[in-house]
Amino acid sequence: MQDIIDQFRSALHTIWNRRWIALAVAWAVCVLGWLAVAMIPNSYESRARIFVELDDVLGEELDIANGGEEAITRVRQTLTSANNLEKIIRSTQLGDKVQTDIEMQSAIANLSDKIRVSLQQDNLFEITATIGQGSLSDAENAKLSQEVVQRMIDLFREQNIADNRGDVAQTMIFLEQQLEERKKELETIEQRRLAFEAANPEAVVGAGASALRLQNMRSEMRNVDADISAAQSALAAINGQIAGTPRTIVMPGSGGGARGALMQAEAQLSSMRSRGLTDNHPDVISQTRQVEALRRQTAAEPADAGGSLNPAYSSLVSIRTERQANVQALQARKVALQSDISALIASQAQEPAVAAEARRISRDYEVQKEKYDELLQSRERMRVRGDYETNRNSFQFDVIDPPILPQKPAAPNRPILLIGVLLAGLLAGAGIAFMLGLLRSSFTTAERLEKALELPVIGTVSRSPTEKTRILEKLRLKQFLAGSAGLAGICLLLLLVEIIQVGSVA
Repeated sequence: MQDIIDQFRSALHTIWNRRWIALAVAWAVCVLGWLAVAMIPNSYESRARIFVELDDVLGEELDIANGGEEAITRVRQTLTSANNLEKIIRSTQLGDKVQTDIEMQSAIANLSDKIRVSLQQDNLFEITATIGQGSLSDAENAKLSQEVVQRMIDLFREQNIADNRGDVAQTMIFLEQQLEERKKELETIEQRRLAFEAANPEAVVGAGASALRLQNMRSEMRNVDADISAAQSALAAINGQIAGTPRTIVMPGSGGGARGALMQAEAQLSSMRSRGLTDNHPDVISQTRQVEALRRQTAAEPADAGGSLNPAYSSLVSIRTERQANVQALQARKVALQSDISALIASQAQEPAVAAEARRISRDYEVQKEKYDELLQSRERMRVRGDYETNRNSFQFDVIDPPILPQKPAAPNRPILLIGVLLAGLLAGAGIAFMLGLLRSSFTTAERLEKALELPVIGTVSRSPTEKTRILEKLRLKQFLAGSAGLAGICLLLLLVEIIQVGSVA
């Protein structure tokens, strides 16, 4: 332990003997370091949080309840794409000096590192932008970070609406093309069937009465198909109305179970407070306990308990039941007509070959007709979804925390850097002085000389400075302390300037 202490004292003695070199190196390192810190531009961070609500009763009725979640995933993946970042650059000051494609690619890569889109919870997004352009002032950088986040929010909204509507439009175009093709194929089969029946009237229908009956049945089948389409549309409309109508209603003052009692208790508590009673008043404390007990009781009740049945909801349910029965009756009528037509055609076919051809034509017609009906229903569903997307987004979009203008820079931490440069300068000066002492070998203590020469040291001669030497040494000590204090004072002055500048950015 004593050896370590001796080595430490020897190192301090070596540095002290070359203290002016150490001070000069410290000044040089600190000045250069502080200039480098001053050249680093301030970066300002602006952030915003957005909430996305996926629960949508009407969307569930239309069987598109997962559209919002899919849209969120898609928008989140494409929000920081190169195309969107280019839009942001061109709409802000970031694109003022961008002229070529290479400069644009560099600006996109730089901006991509400064933007973060993170998912804090299931439905809560945070968008953060950190901007620090050396060519802009602090106020301009702060304003630019706010503009970038706001533009990201605008792109989030635009892409949600545009992408959803674009998907619906493309699907509608595809369905229209498929319907047109199926319609042509269906018309071709109908022409074949008419030609076959004209060529084989006896084999197909037998007599004129049978032919007339078959024609009437087919006409009735077309009418039933039209009625089924109209009934299904009416049923879909009433389902949408029921989805937006509450099942029960609770009126203040009515005996609506625990919920009605809770509403009355809360009204009495509000009345007490409006009369000026404080929370410490015995009546207020008693009423508050009663409200809390009723809330717990209300939480344990079913969702539809404690309220009266909504007359509008009951009426809509009755109408829906009637329309469902109408649809089922029409579908049953359609099945019966199809069975009668098939039986009539089979009973009138006499020749095996003619009967086989009749069945094949009938089968082809039924298959094509079924595909055509399915496509027609798909087109109607997509048309309803398109109207839904036009009038309402697939999810509710709310900006919880809008982007604010940052008042303080997020980076760099100049006070820490300034102090770090000061410490680095002092360490560099001490290190240079110590290295020079090692190069110029000398012995600071008699023990070190005795160990190095392996000879006994009889004694040492102390310094005997004169009065003039003492005065000169005191003067140099004062000059050294003044130089060291000046270095620390400049660091303190820079810290004060930084604090004042940060406070006056906005």
